[in-house]
Amino acid sequence: MIPMESKAVQSAGRFDTVKWLVVFVLIAVGVVGNQYFSAESVLYRVLALVALGLVAAFVALQTERGRRFAALLKEARVEIRKVVWPTRPELIQTTIIVVVFVLVVALILWGMDSLISWLVAGFIG
Repeated sequence: MIPMESKAVQSAGRFDTVKWLVVFVLIAVGVVGNQYFSAESVLYRVLALVALGLVAAFVALQTERGRRFAALLKEARVEIRKVVWPTRPELIQTTIIVVVFVLVVALILWGMDSLISWLVAGFIG
């Protein structure tokens, strides 16, 4: 005997497949329609693509994966608020350190390349 939760997941899975198919069709219509109406104004085509994209996103968010993705975005937003961002002086100091380090490494690599080129040229003649 199949538990009730399993039946609910299976029926939701079937509808999710149909919803994803609708999303795919909407995207395909947008791509083909954009090419078909290439002579029309770019503004109208962009508005149509945005409208189709919004409808496709709405349908995608109605699926189980879409709901999980929306929850992930909400959790990420909460986590971003918890981040301690550097102050302007810290940012400038760190940027200067990185730029100086990159320049030093570039000079070392240039020197090694010049030395190896000079040695190889000496051996080859």
